[in-house]
Amino acid sequence: MELVIIQAKVSTNQYFLSQHAIEEANAEDLDLTQIETAILNGQILEQYTDTGRGPSCLIVGFADELPVHVVCGEKGDKIVVITVYVPKPPHFSDPWTRKN
Repeated sequence: MELVIIQAKVSTNQYFLSQHAIEEANAEDLDLTQIETAILNGQILEQYTDTGRGPSCLIVGFADELPVHVVCGEKGDKIVVITVYVPKPPHFSDPWTRKN
């Protein structure tokens, strides 16, 4: 997946959140503006090959100085936000580094 395409689609509202992403955003107290901001100022941290639902990627970005991870995929001609969360221990030592 290409970041510039994801960002263009998000900036023109050609995306949607999966039910899982909505639930995770609520659990993390993240709103739509924060998710969009993280995508629009973010960078791709990991690319995932087709896992049965097509390729996807993990974007790390910041919203209000808060690190946000957003996993995006494609559904038709739109971007789908698969999940969203704030990276923190025990899974991440910082926004860019997974703990083993």
